[in-house]
Amino acid sequence: MTGDPTTKDPKITAGRLKSRPQFLAVRNGEKRRGGFFLLEVLDRKEPDTEARVGFTVTKKHGNAVERNRMRRRLKEAVRLHAGFAMQPGHDYVVVARRDVLQASFKELAAELKARVQTKPKHKRSGDGRPRNV
Repeated sequence: MTGDPTTKDPKITAGRLKSRPQFLAVRNGEKRRGGFFLLEVLDRKEPDTEARVGFTVTKKHGNAVERNRMRRRLKEAVRLHAGFAMQPGHDYVVVARRDVLQASFKELAAELKARVQTKPKHKRSGDGRPRNV
């Protein structure tokens, strides 16, 4: 268990993304690149619902034992350090990279927290002009 059930202010936890359509929908959102993973974020426009998170580790990153270890490390980093920073009404997908296995847990948690708290950058206007003109 993660705490005393008698406390009045339980830790805020994130929900889970479970189905393929949910994961595919998040791919259309914002992408925040990092050294250990790619974080995809989608605003569902439902501010009164909890944040949801999902994890993706592809087969090119190793056998099942290594992939599960990567997934467990990322889940624990979200649970301990980044779950509270996730905005309500948003979906997050963490796509692991191979470096997750060699990184210290402290580094992993710090980068995850920083990526979750990063605000979206302003996008260029879509007028079709090249940048150097």
